[in-house]
Amino acid sequence: MILLQCVNLTKSFGAETLLDNIKLEVKSGERVALVGRNGAGKSTLLKIISGQTSYDSGEIITPKGIRMGYLAQHTGLESHRSIWDEMLSIYTEVIQMEKQIRRLEEKMATPAVYENTAQYEKILKEYDELQVEFKERGGYQYEADIRSILSGLNFASFDYSTPISSLSGGQKTRLALGKLLLSKPELLILDEPTNHLDIETLTWLEQYLTGYKGAILIVSHDRYFLDKIVHKVYEVAWKEVTLFQGNYSFYLDEKAKRYELEQKAFEKNQEERARLVDFVQRNLARASTSKRAQSKRKQLEKMESLSRPLGDEKSAKFSFDIDRQSGNEVVKVNNLTVSYDGSKPLFTNLNLQLNRKESVALIGPNGVGKTTLLKAIIDKVKPSDGTISFGSKVTVGYYDQEQTQLTSNKTVLQELWDEYPLTNEKDIRTVLGNFLFSGDDVLKHVSELSGGEKARLALAKLMMKKANFLIFDEPTNHLDLDSKEVLESALLDYPGTLLFVSHDRYFLNRMSTRIVEMTSEGLKDYLGDYDYYLMKKEEERQREELRSQREASSSSQEEQNGSDKESYFLDKEAKKRARKRKRDIETIEKEIEDLEQEIEEMENKLLDPEIYESHQKAQELQEKIDTSRLKAEELMEKWEELQLEEDQ
Repeated sequence: MILLQCVNLTKSFGAETLLDNIKLEVKSGERVALVGRNGAGKSTLLKIISGQTSYDSGEIITPKGIRMGYLAQHTGLESHRSIWDEMLSIYTEVIQMEKQIRRLEEKMATPAVYENTAQYEKILKEYDELQVEFKERGGYQYEADIRSILSGLNFASFDYSTPISSLSGGQKTRLALGKLLLSKPELLILDEPTNHLDIETLTWLEQYLTGYKGAILIVSHDRYFLDKIVHKVYEVAWKEVTLFQGNYSFYLDEKAKRYELEQKAFEKNQEERARLVDFVQRNLARASTSKRAQSKRKQLEKMESLSRPLGDEKSAKFSFDIDRQSGNEVVKVNNLTVSYDGSKPLFTNLNLQLNRKESVALIGPNGVGKTTLLKAIIDKVKPSDGTISFGSKVTVGYYDQEQTQLTSNKTVLQELWDEYPLTNEKDIRTVLGNFLFSGDDVLKHVSELSGGEKARLALAKLMMKKANFLIFDEPTNHLDLDSKEVLESALLDYPGTLLFVSHDRYFLNRMSTRIVEMTSEGLKDYLGDYDYYLMKKEEERQREELRSQREASSSSQEEQNGSDKESYFLDKEAKKRARKRKRDIETIEKEIEDLEQEIEEMENKLLDPEIYESHQKAQELQEKIDTSRLKAEELMEKWEELQLEEDQ
């Protein structure tokens, strides 16, 4: 069933067209992503679909009675109710039905009713119908659903009678998401739902949305999230949308392949046209060849002239360098304690050391003190106790997720030039151009910039500092997917030392050489990337589970031999998994080999003029190729997972 169709939607702001003839479709149960650069029109398109914004022309078609739920960026739940009462308001009709069921039960229990057969049967029928509807609408589990959602969104420790008005902006945003999830619309429209969620909450949301019965249309810059959730991608670029049948990784690969094919077809078309033009020009005037030249000219007039394929829009271009290298020891934190206004310490006795060229990720739940620790290191927060010392020749650069280091009443040009007054204006403008500030953009005031533009300006300032120790607090917030890739590439080539806080798991995995987990108990090191951290956490969970099982055993003999039994079972289970893994790897390799051969054969057919010149045949064959590639990609991901397990 098609839940949503956008037919030739057009939206302009003044003389500038943002979206032109947009065609988009969402079916029941589909998980669809909108991707594209900041400013491409993704959020505007979601607002149009959800009825928040008007459009100039086109049509939006939805079945009668379809329920849409829309969560905009930075939406906070504003209410005078308590947390529980606000969540309960979703079920107002269900609660009324429950009260009506109780009233009918009381009626049926009165002698005047149950002794009157006709009246009793009538009430009983109404009661049965109401009970069925009550059950279908979650009447027997709505309180459990509320608790489950609140727990998943990190409200388990809260007193549910807490007034919503007393909560922080981030907490109100999570509650707005929770209320929307509880309403269970047939089409769930989410604009950046992962912003400001910690990793634990992100993981829960992924699992919840994976099992969600309705369809989902989502904008997100979280690549792990998109890969796990969606299986259909619309790219918004150049005022249009393009469909890709697969997850985000498939979209990236397929986009590159399509561009390559389109470029080859364009070049072939240009060569053929040039050849015909040359023939006509050389032979039209000669009597002996004029007839053939006229024929070729007609052929040229009928030939379709292909446009040069549109490549990617301009990307930011920058790199981080250093003026000089630091000593081997970069920073040492000893027994650090921080508390605010003499209240209970946020954390106590923390110890951390970073050495040259390390790339250390600091992770942990929201509110545990990660940002405070970074601010203590750069001397923006005074510790209650403990010391922080830097090694020789260490210069520090800091990126603040709130961009508080930017001056709102300055222009973009002034913001950078005032920081580096000895640099020529031309060089300052070149740097800003590399960060996509060109022409009159440099004369905008900082207060007028979007979140993504402020992030790029802050990165420009940081790049010019050439510090050998960079500290980042959520560097990928506000950046679109392309800008994230550019930032990652720049930091991978950075010759200094990195310490960063991030909830972007793709960024964490690509950038970190060490993970430091921060909890209420302190800091714990994991020497490796984010995938390694996850693997070690799973091992810890399994060991803890085995330990709990062993401790629960009533046999003292079992307790005595528990360690040996644990090792035996772990070893036995590991060997069993290894044998199965080996069989799976061999099976997948054969399937991938067969698929690759099949794809190669189909691609060769695609170059056949009989196929190429028939749009329908070419499209059908391309769809088969896309399906096979998607399957091969899924198999390759599974193969890589198995190989990673094999190598451990």
